[in-house]
Amino acid sequence: QERLVESGGGLVQPGGSLRLSCAASGFTVDTYTVGWFRQAPGKEREGVSCIFSSDVSTYYTDSVKGRFTISRDNAKNTLYLQMNSLKPEDTAVYYCAADPKARLCLPYFASWGQGTQVTVSS
Repeated sequence: QERLVESGGGLVQPGGSLRLSCAASGFTVDTYTVGWFRQAPGKEREGVSCIFSSDVSTYYTDSVKGRFTISRDNAKNTLYLQMNSLKPEDTAVYYCAADPKARLCLPYFASWGQGTQVTVSS
């Protein structure tokens, strides 16, 4: 079955950068819709960024546009989220997720990673 393992989270100061990685197995990231979601305490899980199937098209939620970049390395079967100019409001548990047919970047994907904590604080 599909398996996703996130890494790269941690503590960073405002304005800093992190790159999250999501190693996939049991499927290929280029044939699935894949994405990053986050959940802060007391808030709903939200879609941060998604790539739809084999398309190069991407979605970003407004709050991260211009700061975050989603990408995938098909040879490594790995998904990435480059996070620049981080703000305290970005603090959350970040999850990668995959779905064979998802058309929207909403938190109803079939497969999920365990999550990685990102804390932005001075």
